[in-house]
Amino acid sequence: MADREFTHLDPLGRARMVDVTPKEPTHRRALARCKVFMKPETTALVANNAVNKGDVLGAARIAGIQASKRTPDLIPLCHPLLIGSVYINFTLGDTFVEVEAQVETVDRTGVEMEALTAASIAALTIYDMCKSYDRSMVIGELALWEKTGGKSGSWRREEGK
Repeated sequence: MADREFTHLDPLGRARMVDVTPKEPTHRRALARCKVFMKPETTALVANNAVNKGDVLGAARIAGIQASKRTPDLIPLCHPLLIGSVYINFTLGDTFVEVEAQVETVDRTGVEMEALTAASIAALTIYDMCKSYDRSMVIGELALWEKTGGKSGSWRREEGK
């Protein structure tokens, strides 16, 4: 790792946006996940669409999609990309809601940050809509699970890591 250069620094050590113009656009996809841990009673309210603020998962899905498109406004030096698709899915456990965000594009750089941003904002929306029931909720385990495309090819996280 010591022989790798810092791509977001110019030769004088100043921040810069990486030049991706010489790259060819390719199909790229990224999958990120996180969990919102909560009391079982709160999970039951979400599952039964009984939260008084409205459809928690519907609002979180829209928030995640919107967030993926706004990633360069939030993350310094992140390239604006033409997002081709965003899927936000949820898995309910007894004491958590898992958020899964998949983002795809055909572009010169990957969509890992867009998928991570989508998952985290969807999780924050769940927290916001449920906080009056359960202030002890915790958002955790945010991670990239898979990416495809680009020069580095495909990568997948091993279960349990």
